[in-house]
Amino acid sequence: MEECIFCQIIKGEIPCMKIYEDEHTLSFLDIAKDVDGHLLVIPKKHVTNLLDADENTVHHLMDTVKKVANHCVSDCGYEGVNMLNANHQCAGQSVFHLHIHLIPRKTGDALPGFPKYSGAQHSLEEMHARLTMLKQ
Repeated sequence: MEECIFCQIIKGEIPCMKIYEDEHTLSFLDIAKDVDGHLLVIPKKHVTNLLDADENTVHHLMDTVKKVANHCVSDCGYEGVNMLNANHQCAGQSVFHLHIHLIPRKTGDALPGFPKYSGAQHSLEEMHARLTMLKQ
């Protein structure tokens, strides 16, 4: 099996502009150049997405996400951060190695906060019945 691009970055086979690294995670600038400061945070362990990840991997990943997001606000002059993640191709995942996008934000930057959706097709009651994890 051919390794994914993020595994190659972790191994140093492909260069990246590192922002943070520890034993379990890596954060680096996204090469898309779509938004200034667009960062990625990935686990060094290869897992396809959040749904496939074990608890420890998620724990380490989210610790790093928080650390890097706080750095953006505390040390780099940003006021907030958007955190984005897609799981599976139907949700827009295009690199099949778990990753979190961090988009540093400032008031008036004219970036959208969330995608615009066209509206729900089912009632809240129907969706609650489908999605609840609580015993009724």
